Amino acid sequence: MTQTARLPFFQLAPAKLQAMIALSGAVKKSSIGVRLVELINLRVSQINGCGVCVDMHWRDLIKQGAEPRHLNAVSGWREAPFFSALERAALNWAEAVNALPHKHPTDDDFAQLKEHFTDTEIAEISYTIATIRGWNVINASLLNQIPEVPAPGF
Repeated sequence: MTQTARLPFFQLAPAKLQAMIALSGAVKKSSIGVRLVELINLRVSQINGCGVCVDMHWRDLIKQGAEPRHLNAVSGWREAPFFSALERAALNWAEAVNALPHKHPTDDDFAQLKEHFTDTEIAEISYTIATIRGWNVINASLLNQIPEVPAPGF
């Protein structure tokens, strides 16, 4: 079934769009590295059913040299051998935070994260999750479609 976007929201609120783009740019400059930011973005987007973001972040990771098989396993990262303990901690935290308000991250989730990241990195991971979740909410709720041909630079 083909759907069309409910609103041309990028044109209707350009100042807000630019603010979101700036926030996304700031998040990518994180001390955790752009690859981990993009893995988090991909996983949260998969969970939230945001096709536009799944497509965008998968392509970003491919451009970074990620293996397609590795990326195809992101949705099943717990069973896949491709992920380091650090990546697993970040993906677990991303899933736990993204589940709010239906489920809250546990002390065990946080302890796993603390084994691999500094407090600053944890804050940066949390901003990453919040930012991609914001994009997912906008794109999925307003039915933004995956473009047949990606925009230049994306």
